[in-house]
Amino acid sequence: MTVRRLLVLGTLLIGFATSAMPAAAEITVGVAVPRTGPYVAVGEQVLRGVQAAARDANAKGGLDGQTIVLDVQDDSCDSNQAVAVANHYVQSNVRLVVGHVCSNASLAASEVYAANGIVMITAASVAAKLTDRGLPTIFRVCGRDDDQGKLSAAILAERFRDRKIAIVNDLSPASRQLAAATKDNLNRIGVNEALFTAFQASDADDAALADRLKAAGIDVVYYGGDAQEMGRLVRIAAERGFRPQWFGTSAIATPDFAKIAGGGASNGVLMTFYLDPSRKPEAQSVVSGFKAQNIEADGSMIYGYAALQVLVAAANFAHSTDPAVIARTLHAERFDTVLGTVGFDAKGDITAQGYVLYVWRDGNFTPAKGN
Repeated sequence: MTVRRLLVLGTLLIGFATSAMPAAAEITVGVAVPRTGPYVAVGEQVLRGVQAAARDANAKGGLDGQTIVLDVQDDSCDSNQAVAVANHYVQSNVRLVVGHVCSNASLAASEVYAANGIVMITAASVAAKLTDRGLPTIFRVCGRDDDQGKLSAAILAERFRDRKIAIVNDLSPASRQLAAATKDNLNRIGVNEALFTAFQASDADDAALADRLKAAGIDVVYYGGDAQEMGRLVRIAAERGFRPQWFGTSAIATPDFAKIAGGGASNGVLMTFYLDPSRKPEAQSVVSGFKAQNIEADGSMIYGYAALQVLVAAANFAHSTDPAVIARTLHAERFDTVLGTVGFDAKGDITAQGYVLYVWRDGNFTPAKGN
């Protein structure tokens, strides 16, 4: 046999062996986050966390032995777009989803997921209604807005009982819900706010609101707006000589808030947010991995990591990729995660510690004294 024939035969045998080898099994996980609109910064935090968790899981064998591939979709924090994203996952046979970020998007999309047996786990949606409906495949690794409202009210009553308090919202669903929850809990404690009002967030209306609050002698302003809206209101108020004690929510847990408000105006602003997991021993290897890439593991990044991490842990525990089996396992077992050892209650809420108080200083937020 000639050398040429040997080479041809060898090539054919290699080609046959390659085609006979099974392709590595893959499983697609959906990641639904805002990549456009005012919540892009939070969406980016969650996405980075999920990407890191997928990389780490794949290095250890993947999800039940299958390599994780992410299908990232932009919902713009819009309810209609979120439903379109959910239907995309249904049509693409994606059975596991990390998302969404905004509560209105999660509420709308979760109906589609529940109806089609898809597991959805959110890293950032806080609306109590999301899990109160008892949908068996819907979970969250973050806190609930009613718990946030309870803590906010307790802080207002403890620290500012004798001050004039205003509770304001900008008519968005999340802002209205947090303002109402804080007001209700504050009133139950026996403290009444001096002003409860809504406004349409814009430069002109922010200025008008700041002037109104200043004229009313308001000392403390609780506002459930996002980083962009609250940052602008704080900046405009400071420019008009109004510097009350500002009190925000988890919606401003991004460096964008301080950038928009300005360093001087943002200093001292209080905020409720989930317990900072980047300080926990269980998260240090992940935090170090981010730092090696010159990325600070802030905001919702670790929660994005945890969301995918628990999906992988449940699938590996059950040795199954069946979403119904994974959902039952999430409800029944406890898992070691970057948030500590956690489980999920019957509603799908995580058992990890909830909200704590933070204060903004020099462009960053740190736990406030007295937590």
